[in-house]
Amino acid sequence: MGRRTYSAAAAVTTVTVLFTGTGTAQAADHRPRFPSEREVRELFDRWNAALATLDANRVADLYAPDAVLLPTVSAEIRKTRAARVDYFKHFLENKPVGRIQERVINILGRTSAIDTGLYQFTLTDKHGHRSKVDARYTFVYKLRGGRWLIINHHSSKLPTE
Repeated sequence: MGRRTYSAAAAVTTVTVLFTGTGTAQAADHRPRFPSEREVRELFDRWNAALATLDANRVADLYAPDAVLLPTVSAEIRKTRAARVDYFKHFLENKPVGRIQERVINILGRTSAIDTGLYQFTLTDKHGHRSKVDARYTFVYKLRGGRWLIINHHSSKLPTE
């Protein structure tokens, strides 16, 4: 009969499982943890940083393939990547910089969250003139394939009274 050898790592793993109770029942739970509000806030920062690149494709990469975009300065619902890229090509011509003014974050579960509120864009036209646009927004995020993606984004100018 041949002699069997075991690695030290296998022995340590076995002992760890026996003494800490981290057996297969817990190891099989590969569900993601709930995101924090800070992590959801950072998703807007990521989107805003993509705007700063002035690359419509980089912005569109943050949206799920089946995402819906109801943009601020367009009457068209953008349901495809090509439609979203088209919108951002034109929007980015004004070098938008977004700033959150007020927000409410709702963590819906381990894989979804909503960030909704008011933001303001500073726009700079080709002549260097700046203007500000106040708008309300809703971003719905979904964790897909290990990445947080926008699945729904609605933005509309604030009504003037």
